[in-house]
Amino acid sequence: MELSFTQGRWDYERWGGFDPLSSANAKPPGVELWALFDVPIDQIDATWRNLTHALSGLFCASINFLESSATYASPHWSFRPSLVNDDHKINDAEHIINYDKTKGPSSRLRYGSLPREAVCTENLTPWLKLLPCRDKAGLAALMDRPSIYRGFYHSQRLYVLSSEFNSEKTEKQHEGIMLQQTLTLVLQPSNVQTTGNINKQALQPSWSISSLFGRELIGQCLLAKSSSVFLELERTLVEKLESARKDNTNTSLVVGTNYPSFHLNTVPDRVLKETTVSESMSGMPDGSIMFEFLVDKYNESHPLNVGLTWKAPVVWLSLLAPFRANRFLMGSGNARGSIVISLKADKSHKKIWVDDGVYALPGVAGCHISLLVFQVVPWYVRLYFHTFQVFIDGQPRPIWDVVKKMQISPAEDRKSPGVMEIELEIPCNTSSAALIVNFDKGFLRIDEYPPDANQGFDLPSAHISFPGFQANRYYLKEESFTSPLLLGFLSKSTVQLYTEVLLVPLATPDFSMPYNVITLTCTVLALYFGSLLNVLRRRIGEEERYLKSKAAMGGGRLMQLLSKFSSKFKGKTGDSTSSGLRLHKVLLVVFLAVALHYYLSSK
Repeated sequence: MELSFTQGRWDYERWGGFDPLSSANAKPPGVELWALFDVPIDQIDATWRNLTHALSGLFCASINFLESSATYASPHWSFRPSLVNDDHKINDAEHIINYDKTKGPSSRLRYGSLPREAVCTENLTPWLKLLPCRDKAGLAALMDRPSIYRGFYHSQRLYVLSSEFNSEKTEKQHEGIMLQQTLTLVLQPSNVQTTGNINKQALQPSWSISSLFGRELIGQCLLAKSSSVFLELERTLVEKLESARKDNTNTSLVVGTNYPSFHLNTVPDRVLKETTVSESMSGMPDGSIMFEFLVDKYNESHPLNVGLTWKAPVVWLSLLAPFRANRFLMGSGNARGSIVISLKADKSHKKIWVDDGVYALPGVAGCHISLLVFQVVPWYVRLYFHTFQVFIDGQPRPIWDVVKKMQISPAEDRKSPGVMEIELEIPCNTSSAALIVNFDKGFLRIDEYPPDANQGFDLPSAHISFPGFQANRYYLKEESFTSPLLLGFLSKSTVQLYTEVLLVPLATPDFSMPYNVITLTCTVLALYFGSLLNVLRRRIGEEERYLKSKAAMGGGRLMQLLSKFSSKFKGKTGDSTSSGLRLHKVLLVVFLAVALHYYLSSK
């Protein structure tokens, strides 16, 4: 089983893709999970669901979204590097594929990816808790959260392997389960030092452990058998340094700390040089150089702070895979489009590895490079596999002239994704190649859209591997086998890389319409029920009496006194309201009489 949490995208052109570290630890953005099960076929899907829920709770992530059959696939040839022996043959095929004449090949491997999953400290903390000393001592004490997450790339990987599936088990390995944790970082030094200028060329940034992580190493974990810091100079860099060393014959490249082009602030405990495995590789450039620093020799009073200071500008290119891959979309609108995988040859390879330890020039007749393309798309992106096209150097080629084998699985709405797994054989002298397949965009129900539906939908990265290329390093010394890292370099891992995550816009409904309908409906209902309740609760007789009493009280205290006086004057107690009206009439007549008299007297 392998689980990875990745933030950022690995830059293959700058950081390499042919060495064991980058090939095994460069992962696609988000979450990637694949697992191989040794259970009966009818229990694999249920076991996968239990695994996703367990990992989701353990790492505080949304891995449980991979439980649905519409989110995971079953690769047939990809993601099996640990199950290949020295003869490049799959060991014990019954543990990998169960063949049924009625149902066809049924894989025991499950693969799923969540490209939009955000990675943060709540995923890193459970990962560190699996270590013996957590992040309190040893190398894990360098894991300063701000230093990690401000880098260009961050990927934490968890690899679990049972001894039953390990075909490369050595005598020193015991029966059981191996847990391997790898944290891959690409960081920028906090205090970049580029002092010096030679021939108007800026120096590379100098760095140290304290400038990268903000702290120093003060010793190893008490539960660790060994703890070391390795500094590797890759093959292409060593070739440049060797050419600089020839100008200064008094300086050796592998002794001491002062070198023609750089300076180490700490003396390494061991210096290992990469060696070749066959004489046919003797024409290759000088191998890599590994500096080892033992952590157990340092403490709080004397911490370890490995650093490198450049003294001269050195420009080199990392070894890349035979082809660089990019993926993009063609077409416009929300109805249909095309997915294109573009492959461009790496011109830095002067020789092409066509077999184990055998190199050939790209122009040799019959030289081919085998590559395996694995792509999973959600069900709402419906691929039309009959439109699949292959272009070599801009020219269309018949599919079966290039495709060696193909395994496709059309998508089924809300049940399974579309899967395309193709093995191609491309001539070694190819400069560029392109794979194109058309698709239609489906429609989702309103409850299937994410909260940010207008942003688009992410398609997981495509996985490309080169079965004929093995990324390994040979440091053939008896002492080198004591380090698990160097021991892992000896294992043959297939060179692989990932493409970009595609952002596909889909037709989205007007999410404001339900709000408008609800608002209008509630307004009409409120008016209707408000009027109905007002009519039902109103009492007309009481309102009239209330209005009359209010009108009677509106005359003030003078009217009340006149009303009492008139009632006493008449000697009877009548209705105060009727007497008040009579008094109003009398006063009105008196007022009219006075007005008329004044009018006549004025004339």
